Amino acid sequence: MNGKTRTATATASRTVVIVGSGPTGLLLAADLATAGVPVTLVEKRPHKISNLSRAFVLHARTLEQLDARGLADELEARGRTLDRIRLFARLTVELDTLPSRFNHLLVIPQYEVEKALTRRAVEAGVRFVYETEVTGLRQDPDGVTLDVRGPDGEPGELRGAYVVGTDGMRSVVREAVGLPFPGRSVIRSVVLADVRLAEEPESLLTADAVGDAFAFIAPFGDGYYRVIGWHRGRDVPDSEPLGLDEVKEITRLSLGRDYGMHDARWMSRFHSDERQAPAYRVGRVFLAGDAAHVHTPAGGQGMNTGLQDAANLGWKLALVVNGHAAPALLDTYQAERHPVGRSVLRSSGGIVRLAMAKRPWTLALRAALTTVLSSVGPAGRKAAGQITGIGYAYRAPRGSHALVGTRVPDVALRGGRLYEALRGGRFVLVTPGSAPRPYEAGDRKDRLVVEDWASDRRTTLLVRPDGYVAWAAENPDEAAVEAAVTAAVGD
Repeated sequence: MNGKTRTATATASRTVVIVGSGPTGLLLAADLATAGVPVTLVEKRPHKISNLSRAFVLHARTLEQLDARGLADELEARGRTLDRIRLFARLTVELDTLPSRFNHLLVIPQYEVEKALTRRAVEAGVRFVYETEVTGLRQDPDGVTLDVRGPDGEPGELRGAYVVGTDGMRSVVREAVGLPFPGRSVIRSVVLADVRLAEEPESLLTADAVGDAFAFIAPFGDGYYRVIGWHRGRDVPDSEPLGLDEVKEITRLSLGRDYGMHDARWMSRFHSDERQAPAYRVGRVFLAGDAAHVHTPAGGQGMNTGLQDAANLGWKLALVVNGHAAPALLDTYQAERHPVGRSVLRSSGGIVRLAMAKRPWTLALRAALTTVLSSVGPAGRKAAGQITGIGYAYRAPRGSHALVGTRVPDVALRGGRLYEALRGGRFVLVTPGSAPRPYEAGDRKDRLVVEDWASDRRTTLLVRPDGYVAWAAENPDEAAVEAAVTAAVGD
């Protein structure tokens, strides 16, 4: 074996191949590359960011993750904020009381998010392979070989230590590892149209359900609006032709008027599914985003959940590939993210079922829940936490400090904000400012930052790169801190 072959083999033994260049794949790819892991991102489409977005909102927890990557402020400048979510008629979820720097919802098309994530991935050194379709894969104890077909139609192979499928609802990666995708279509023949409006809607996001019809309107920011509509009595195949008159009629039934929509640049039908893979990992292959779970669009949680999957998986893969953690760490991805995906299925599906309520008892239930969830009490705060993602915590080992597994808000540190300290994908050890530090980061500077509380708080926290508590203690000694850091960050 010559030197060139040895180098290629060594690189492949550390490479992570990601299939699918949507938001989930882009965030994950850049996280890994930032940590020094070679990344190949495979996409069957040409190199082009489409403006035909389905996702339109970023929630608080996702904005916090993007803040930890230096992207949130620029996206906030491009989008428009909303401090409450109006789901239908009288159900409003207040966001301005969220315990987050981002106590609002950001209305911004998916393609703007993809632009920022793509730029970050390019700057991090991700290798992009476009117009290349995955046709199968084979695993062995040392890695994964992907069978691919390039733009010229010729077959080829790509090799990596791990593969992550972020290739959407019809994931080839998921099918290749034999995972089912159980679930069902919740609503059929949903109509989508990108149109101009003669009258600007009163609200930034407009949505309501009346009788047998539902409609939603959101701005692209370029003069066009996305309209999503559904009518119970119009159950036709996705292939059925769609005209603007049908979209207008559904909108009038739901919202009282069609806002003078005209000049449609794109129209289509789709069906909304609820599905989740039973496992997010098979050997060296992982699933994230829509490849792992799909939800109804209610609450705008789909893209957000996928981005948070990526934030959870990236630092774990980086530690393992770089030799700082045992492969068993990767099992925690399934343990932590699968329950969240299941919860999102329940919450988004529940919103749709309430919106579709028709029988007297379901209408009565909707009225009762509307009253409870629209309050600022515990039920309202729980609903806001689930929809925005800040309410989720991960299960901690028995006997752990109460904070382990919980999300840490953007607390003030002596050197700045926590989410600024998290940039670069490192752990952050936060210690009492009045106490001597047990040690410096030393050889772990690529994985660990040591900071002091800006306040007089006494708790010592070790914060994971995704902003959750890895370990915590009250007034620990030096040996306890060292043991915790070594267990989490590696030698």
